[in-house]
Amino acid sequence: MTQALSAEEQSKDRYFQTLAKVAEEMVEEHGKDFASGALVLAARWVAESRLGKAEEKTH
Repeated sequence: MTQALSAEEQSKDRYFQTLAKVAEEMVEEHGKDFASGALVLAARWVAESRLGKAEEKTH
């Protein structure tokens, strides 16, 4: 017997599917090194809460 996914689980699953598609496209166009580097950099930005923030200039 399978259990139905909650709305949150369904949403997360859609994001994983989207990430997989983007990763596949990056690998096809630019190779595995670029794709893995870009995904790691994006993960770092998420961890550092830097997404969606403009770079502040210190001049």
